[in-house]
Amino acid sequence: MSKIFSMEYSKIYDALLNKVERKGRSKTELDEIIIWLTGYSEVDLDKIYKSDISYAEFFQNAPSLNPNRHEIKGSICGVKIQEIEDPLMKEIRYLDKLVDELARGKQISKIKR
Repeated sequence: MSKIFSMEYSKIYDALLNKVERKGRSKTELDEIIIWLTGYSEVDLDKIYKSDISYAEFFQNAPSLNPNRHEIKGSICGVKIQEIEDPLMKEIRYLDKLVDELARGKQISKIKR
């Protein structure tokens, strides 16, 4: 089991937020792509952030993983997303790829395929 699975969602979220804010993007934009990917609401994200839920549980409990997420292609950390076999790791890497695109300045409408 990967160490990232057991990390608290709030700690991962803080790292993702720092990454996008350093590049001039906002919390609102980050939340928008997380909501698009997972089906959580803004209220849900706030409650989850304040809890001690693990990153694995965050994805396992997602209300409605976006069916278009499979259109997310490319590499993250040198690994092609399409080649990741572990389903949970693939979900995590989908979000990583969306965050990278956001940080690089891609328009939200193009990120949300």
